[in-house]
Amino acid sequence: MNKLKLKKQLQEFLLEDLGEGDITSGLLFPENEMTEARLIAKKPGVFSGMDVVIEGYRLLSENCTVFPKVNDGDIISAGQVLAEVKGPAEAIYSGERVILNLVQRMSGISTLTHKAVTALNNPTTKICDTRKTTPGLRMFEKYAVRCGGGYNHRFGLYDGVMIKDNHIERAGGISEAVRKVKEQLGHMVKVEVETETLDQIKEAVDAGVDVIMFDNRTPDEIESWKGFIPHHIITEASGGISLEELGSYGKTGVNYISLGMLTHSATSLDISLNITGGVKDELTGSLQAEIQHS
Repeated sequence: MNKLKLKKQLQEFLLEDLGEGDITSGLLFPENEMTEARLIAKKPGVFSGMDVVIEGYRLLSENCTVFPKVNDGDIISAGQVLAEVKGPAEAIYSGERVILNLVQRMSGISTLTHKAVTALNNPTTKICDTRKTTPGLRMFEKYAVRCGGGYNHRFGLYDGVMIKDNHIERAGGISEAVRKVKEQLGHMVKVEVETETLDQIKEAVDAGVDVIMFDNRTPDEIESWKGFIPHHIITEASGGISLEELGSYGKTGVNYISLGMLTHSATSLDISLNITGGVKDELTGSLQAEIQHS
């Protein structure tokens, strides 16, 4: 993740929650009171977001220190310690919710992405995301996809041309849309076109596009049409593809399968912050012992 952007966005997120300050923690704990806490996974999954923990607590207090116990992209188990945090009690409590919200969201996306990559089980086809992200969280969510073993599609409307059905209709066809774009576009930007019929695929090939998307097409349709596309053109399947269908789509030989569900339907991974030596921390220790014994 971009460190400057990470810091800026974390400042905004923390200010939204803190306002003029954490009244509860400020009244309960003297400024110099120190404590220790641990981030604990309550469910198995794939972790993402250690920089959020480190930079988040650094912003709250220069006296906060984070000791990572896992890396982004690691497969984690229930009861596993993910990080230890030492610093002023007020800072640790004040940052808990914002930091956990982000890390849980990111780890949920990484976990779902890992499930998709595993379900696909095809090294020649890549799983990628879409622009169906939460406003304000795109950098975090797309990074989480990479942690889960997936790839990123374009980050926004600014870094790639995708000519969709409404563009095609308004421009007067694929050929005309591609011509208009290429007349003005620099050579560093790829051009992708959505297609729904064999005629559109042939038109896109003749227009010289870089990427052809099979939009809401079945695996059988893709297999029967893919032979009309030269090898130098990248192919992508997209549109309502479920985890159970990934194997069938992978067999078509497309280069990418884009899944909006990676970011719009992921369930946050349950992670908690426990004060070291507290009741919840002791219960977590017991759970870890049981898992290791079994």
